[in-house]
Amino acid sequence: MKKRKMPETQYRASRVCRILGNPTAYQIIKSLSRGEKTPSLLAAEIDVSVPTISDTLRNLRNIDVVRYEAKLNERIYWLKDATVLEIMDKLEVFVKHIRCKEW
Repeated sequence: MKKRKMPETQYRASRVCRILGNPTAYQIIKSLSRGEKTPSLLAAEIDVSVPTISDTLRNLRNIDVVRYEAKLNERIYWLKDATVLEIMDKLEVFVKHIRCKEW
C-alpha cells in the first residue's frame, strides 16, 4: 500500500505539537510571554541547566516560535508571535475539560 504524503501545513503543525509537548519548552514560552530573556535568566527561573535551555531554545527557533538578538556575549530571546500563547491557553482549557470528564 502506498503511503500518502502529509500536507506541509499539517506536518509543521505536528512538529509544533511535538516541541510544545516538552515541559521545558512550554515553560520557556510562558516565561517569554512576560518579556525578553537570556538563556541564563530562563535557566534560573525555570530551574534547569543553561545547556538544556539552549537546546530547547534551538528547537523553538527551528519551528519559528522564538527569535533572538545577540548583545555583547549574550543572546536575548523573545516570542516571534503571540499566537502560540492563544494555542497554549486553548490546550489548557481542553485539558481542564477532559479532566472533568474522567470517570
